[in-house]
Amino acid sequence: MISKELSATLGLAVKEAKKRRHEYVSTEHILFAILFDHTGIEIIESCGGVVQELKRELEKYFEERVESIPEGQEYVLQQTLGFQRVIQRAVNHARSAEKSEVNVSDILASIFLEKDSFAEYFLSSQGLTRIDVLSYISHDAEIDPLQPGLGDPHKGADGKEKKESQNPLEAYTVDLVEKAGEGRLDPLIGREPELERTLQVLCRRRKNNPVFVGDPGVGKTAIAEGLAQRIQAGEVPDLLRDVRIYALDLGGLLAGTKYRGDFEKRLKGVINELKKRPDAVLFIDEIHTIVGAGATSGGSMDASNILKPVLTSGELRCIGSSTYEEYKNHFEKDRALSRRFEKIEIAEPSVPQTVKILKGLKSRYEDHHGISYTDTALKAAAELSAKYVNDRFLPDKAIDVIDEAGAFVRLAGSSRRTKINPADIEKIVAKMAKIPPQSVSTSDKVKLEKLASHLMQVVFGQDEAIASLATSIKRSRAGLGTPGKPVGSFLFTGPTGVGKTEVALQLSRLLGIEFLRFDMSEYMEKHAVARLIGAPPGYVGFDQGGLLTDGIRKHPHSILLMDEIEKAHPDVYNILLQVMDHATLTDNNGKKADFRNVILIMTSNAGTREMGNQTIGFGDKTKDTQAKGQKAIERFFSPEFRNRLDGTILFHALTVEIMEQIVDKFIIELNDQMAGKKIYINISDAVRSWLAREGYDPNYGARPLARVIQKKIKDRLADEILFGKLVKGGVVFVDRQNEELTFKME
Repeated sequence: MISKELSATLGLAVKEAKKRRHEYVSTEHILFAILFDHTGIEIIESCGGVVQELKRELEKYFEERVESIPEGQEYVLQQTLGFQRVIQRAVNHARSAEKSEVNVSDILASIFLEKDSFAEYFLSSQGLTRIDVLSYISHDAEIDPLQPGLGDPHKGADGKEKKESQNPLEAYTVDLVEKAGEGRLDPLIGREPELERTLQVLCRRRKNNPVFVGDPGVGKTAIAEGLAQRIQAGEVPDLLRDVRIYALDLGGLLAGTKYRGDFEKRLKGVINELKKRPDAVLFIDEIHTIVGAGATSGGSMDASNILKPVLTSGELRCIGSSTYEEYKNHFEKDRALSRRFEKIEIAEPSVPQTVKILKGLKSRYEDHHGISYTDTALKAAAELSAKYVNDRFLPDKAIDVIDEAGAFVRLAGSSRRTKINPADIEKIVAKMAKIPPQSVSTSDKVKLEKLASHLMQVVFGQDEAIASLATSIKRSRAGLGTPGKPVGSFLFTGPTGVGKTEVALQLSRLLGIEFLRFDMSEYMEKHAVARLIGAPPGYVGFDQGGLLTDGIRKHPHSILLMDEIEKAHPDVYNILLQVMDHATLTDNNGKKADFRNVILIMTSNAGTREMGNQTIGFGDKTKDTQAKGQKAIERFFSPEFRNRLDGTILFHALTVEIMEQIVDKFIIELNDQMAGKKIYINISDAVRSWLAREGYDPNYGARPLARVIQKKIKDRLADEILFGKLVKGGVVFVDRQNEELTFKME
């Protein structure tokens, strides 16, 4: 397929032949038309030709060597064989190159093969060759100033002189000290020990190359930019006062390098230029990307191997940055490269340090958004992002929170708003963490104060257990807990169906934190334990983390429920020992999960059978039952396990009176479920008492009651909701007459 540009050029050649009343349209007419096409002009001039000179030569050729048909004489314009061969060769060339269309450059290259034509002679007399044209085409019609010149590299497409070849440092690096002088870098707050260590490494005689390693978003690049600001301000030792830091643009180095040697040529140009400047320092962000960069298939020569010799000798100083994962997977595996760098670990800043960073940066964001931030808002951004945004790191996530809060208030269109307060921060954090806004609060004192009473409103008959649990949580939040341990480690024991799991679930809802549940019946086998911390090397899934460690890293503020712990393999207990003692757990990749903000709850039915046995005699049956249960727990769980628990909380069997309260709870939950269908259910006292008696079983707790409600009420309402009186909603009154439930619908 012929391109539109070439079609217009061929049309111009035919038009020119007709205008001059030539009997044939020839190769020379094509060349003449190409001299009026912008692509043709660019190619010829870039390869060293002079367009105006070619035009004069062709004009002279047409006047002196080509006969014109007299005026008035009719004729049919024909194509010369040379004209046809040029087009056919261009088509074949485009097909072999798998191009979708034939363009002007293909025709121009084809003309050079028409050896007996004047068009080829005129081009050759200008010093042009077919190789020049093909090389230009293959390099995207742009001569790289850092590559060997094609034709005259100083000539532009408009015939004017080009600027001198661009300096490699200007083409492929950014001068950070210059940017700092222009005020285009954000200030660095803190990080004095890391900066001091960086300066020491840079002043070494050999291997003076620091590499910053840390989690994404902790400020590795910011330290390099902060160093540039210190240099620009003259706040560094005299030895480094004249240093310039050049940030390498690796993407720019790779862009357009189609042939072997292009990338190496550019990189060597940058290195040679840096070697000429003793005070130059190269900064490579994400330095692990140089391993393999520019390497051909099966080749070993990449950017890292080009850099190694100059890094060892000290001729070139280099600063790098990388994440722990990438450093381990790519950079550290190349021992010859990693030994040339001095590793400097950049830890995540604490919440107070993050607040200082936000205060140092707030003027930039205030100027951008046209609104001010209160100190309490900045503190809230640091604290709430640390607590709820768990897949990222400080200070990056806190900075994003204040930035988005500024954008949120600005887009709200309220011109009277001049300040951002903690309430705005809470809304943004709730959106980023995908949790309900009411769950996010800078102070949970109100929640803690009424925690026990709120739990007692949703879990009935377990007041002692709830009070003990609430007291432990308050103690921890007051700062009186044991440092380096979880918020609390509890073992809930008692009969099935009395609310052990429900307490944990409601506690997470009231505190607004994540609920992580592990069913220990899935971890009965020894090999299943590996799922918690990850498989060992060589096994399937060894490159992935464990379910428990990954879950806690993602949600460090959470309630961890180990349901029916007695069913787990004994190795699970051994894993939990270090969690309860030191609040850390290391996975198969060596990453630590922090359990200091976790409430660990384990449920167990151990001792239930012994507690159900009847006591003979006239003693206190309640105390005797509890003693039996405690002895059973002591037999089942090892002393070192029980010794690390903050409390073993015994849940009592339910009574008929408590069952009536549970009936009300189930009916409320049913009404919440039916709210979308506009259906409300109301039961009489007689029905409440009857359901409580029917659903009561001291051995199975509240679960039989749920089945009774399902059978006696839900099943009856199903047909009415689908096909009967409740299709459009309504109110249902449930009463009891003659031992049967009656339903009145309005």
